[in-house]
Order: sequence, then C-alpha cells, then structure tokens
Amino acid sequence: MSNLEQLLARYNDVRLLGQANAVLGWDQQCYMPHGGGAARATQTAVISRITHEMFTSTPTGDLLAAAEQDNTGSDAASKDAQILRVMRRDYDQETKLPTDLVEALTRESMLAHEIWVDARKNDDFKTFAPTLQKLLDLVRRQADCLGYEETPYDALLDRYEPGLKSSDAAKVFDSIKPAIASILAKVRATPEIDDSVLRRVFPEAQQIAFGEKVVRYLGFDFNHGRQDKAVHPFCTGLDRTDVRITTRVEENWLPCALMGTMHEAGHGMYEQGFLPEDDGTPLGSAVSLGFHESQSRLWENTVGRSQAFWNKFYPELQAAFPGVLDDVSLAQFYKAINKVQPSLIRVEADEVTYNLHVLMRFELEKQLVEGTLAVKDLPDAWNAKVKEYLGIDVPSNAQGCLQDVHWSAGLIGYFPTYSVGTVLAAQLYDAALAQTPGLATDIENADYTQLLGWMRTNVHHPGRRYLPMELVERACNAPFSAEPYIAYLTTKYGAIYGA
Repeated sequence: MSNLEQLLARYNDVRLLGQANAVLGWDQQCYMPHGGGAARATQTAVISRITHEMFTSTPTGDLLAAAEQDNTGSDAASKDAQILRVMRRDYDQETKLPTDLVEALTRESMLAHEIWVDARKNDDFKTFAPTLQKLLDLVRRQADCLGYEETPYDALLDRYEPGLKSSDAAKVFDSIKPAIASILAKVRATPEIDDSVLRRVFPEAQQIAFGEKVVRYLGFDFNHGRQDKAVHPFCTGLDRTDVRITTRVEENWLPCALMGTMHEAGHGMYEQGFLPEDDGTPLGSAVSLGFHESQSRLWENTVGRSQAFWNKFYPELQAAFPGVLDDVSLAQFYKAINKVQPSLIRVEADEVTYNLHVLMRFELEKQLVEGTLAVKDLPDAWNAKVKEYLGIDVPSNAQGCLQDVHWSAGLIGYFPTYSVGTVLAAQLYDAALAQTPGLATDIENADYTQLLGWMRTNVHHPGRRYLPMELVERACNAPFSAEPYIAYLTTKYGAIYGA
C-alpha cells in the first residue's frame, strides 16, 4: 500500500468511529430514555477521545507527511492533492486541541442537552446557566488552542465556515439590514395578512405523512434516510447512505412540522448527494455549514414558500386534511404561508425577519465568548435584542434564550452560517436558472428534478474539494454576494404586499 492508501485507511477508521458517535447522538435526541444522559455522555466522550487520539497520533502525522512528499510536484487539482490539502487542514487544527479538551467538550455537551431540555420545558434558565458557563469556558479554551488574530470568536466560526471571520459575517448583516428594514416598513404600511388558517387543527399523523410525501417528491431518498421527532429539528448524516432528519409537530401551527421537514430534507439531500467515489475520504462531506444551510433554506423557502410549489401542493394539502381548509383559497393560503410578522421563535420566523434572529444570536454569543456579557445577564440581553430588532416583548425564557439547541450542544460560532446560507441560497438559485435551459419552465410547473440535479453537480458532488468562497465562484461564476438575496426578497414581498 502507498503512504496515501495507508493514510486513508487510518482516516476511514476515524470516520467510522465518528459515525458511531453520531448514531449515539441521534438516539439521544430521538429515543434514549431521559435518564440515560449521564451514561450516554460517558460513551460519546470515550469514543471522541479514541477518535481524536487516533487522528492526531504520530503515525497519522508521519503518513500524512510521507504522502505529501510523494505528491510533491503533482497537479494541485488532482484528487490526491485535494485529499491531502483537506487532510492537512484537519490534522493541523485537531493537533492543536488537547485530547482532554475534546473529551470534556463531548461529555459536557451531551450532559447539557438533557439539562437544556428540562430547562426549556420548565422555563428555568437558572438551572441551565451553570452548564452554559462550563461550555463557554471549554470553547474559550478551544479558541485559545486554535489561535486567532482578531477575536476568539473567529477561531470558533472557522470550525463551521472555513476562512470566514466575524468581521466578514458582520459585513453580510450590514449588507442586508437596509433591505430588511425597507421591506418591513412597507409591510407595516399595508393591511395585516390573516394567517389564522394555519392555526386550525392539523392532526400530527397527517402532518408527518404530508411532509414526508413532499420531501420524497423533492428528492429526499427514504431508502437511505428516515425522519423522526425531536425537541429541536436537526439532520444527522451518518453516511450518504444513512441520513436521519427530524421534525417537531404542533397541531395548531401547520408550518412548524412542514417547513421543518423541508428544511432538514434540504440538509439531508446534500448529505445524500456526495460522490460514491469519495467514500472513505475527507472529500465526501460538506464544504461548510453555510453551504449546508444554503440547501436547507433553498428547499424550505425558495421552493417551499413559492407560488409554483403551492399551485401543485395546495390541493393535495386540502385532501390530506379533509374539511380543514375547504373554505380557504389558494391565494389566501399562499399569503398566509408568506406572512411577514416579527415573532419569537427563529425556526418559525418568516423569510424577511429570519436574519434578524440570527444577527442577535451572533452578537450575543460573540459577547459571551469575549467575556463582555455574563451568562447570568443573558436573558435580559436577549430580551433587549428582541425588542430592538423585532419590536416585541419576550414572555418567557423558553421562548427566548432557551429556545435553540445549539448552545447546549457546544455549537458556539455556528449561528452566522444560517445567514450566510440564506444569502447563498438565492445566489445559487439564480445561477442554476441562468445555467440550465428549461429550468424556469420546470419550476413554474413545480418540477424540481433539474434544480436538484444542478445542486448535485455544483454543490453536492464537489464535497470539500474547494474552500467555501472558491466553490461559490465555481458554481456561480461570481464572488459571494448578497445582491441576489436582496432582489429576491424585494421582488417577492413587493408582490405579496403590493408595495
């Protein structure tokens, strides 16, 4: 075996251990008895320790160096060179992290999940605060180990969106805030849309069945995937052949499960779309969380809230819930599903205000990491941000700073990728339309086969061959830009609100 073959064999063992740990994490959120949290934390922590030790060991480093030497002078665009580039980045990052820190982060995040579930259920931030403080201490240590130039937050953000700094994320928000403010001003000047039709009684079983029917039509492969319920929707790609998505159901709020299912199926179709030839290599995974979110936001919103989509699926929705929507026209329903109204819950937010939810989380967690905001003051700071950006009062911490799962999972630095992905979804969609003859007609007819095919070719198949901003330019023939997203929002909501 060559040095690269030996390196990949070792890497694949690490990858498989990671998949085993992911199964345990999925099970914890879907099926594990509530009292099993402590044991599960120990199990996953041990696997994380073994995985980290194996990947960062001297034999791995020696094989990587030898394979790089063997590859000297070869084409930088070759698959071997791409594998080695990605492996080097991962190895250099992971070797900066002590194994005890990796193990502790895994253990504390698994324990934190159960504490967070109870805290949210009981609207009790004080019981979660000490756990959040522990996690913050650990991620600050992680940032110090990784190193940074401007702020420790950058080291954490780079884990999810390689090459992106918090100053870059701030520029994204600055570029879209004026458009959001303009649309909101016009919305407030028009009569409020009635969305009470979405708050009728929609039985859980029918909601789940309808959501699965929709995402199967869009292209989610249930032969290599499944859906379950969770406190907070998520997607776990154990392998491209085994992708788990989850949803959350409210019988009196139809978009909760339906849009959640479409969102997570977008993630899932990305995970199912990697090339078989990349199995067992670091290329067969997502380039970044921003790209991941571009896929979920595209299928949830650009497709799932479109007129063409509901032209096809509204009659089927009416049939799925006999008698519930018989008195509601397609035009009424389309406006209701696209109503713009500042609200409390991020995952249920409309397209226009969604990024304001992300912005406030970005600002708050950056302050937490930098130590300018104390954990005990988080609820008040959260409530003040909601008032500032959304103009509403927060009635409880369960609907406020306890609503998201991310901080309990130690995923600090993750939130900006939601807005990067939201902006990127519009740019990718425009590029697909420009590059694919007949796609516009297909979309008008609610046929998304070509759209998924374009995403497969230009986003899914490349995996990690390129850095995120390189992949944007390759797919779109242009650098990352918020202009397509601004145009999309302005055109769509101008038409809906007649402004």
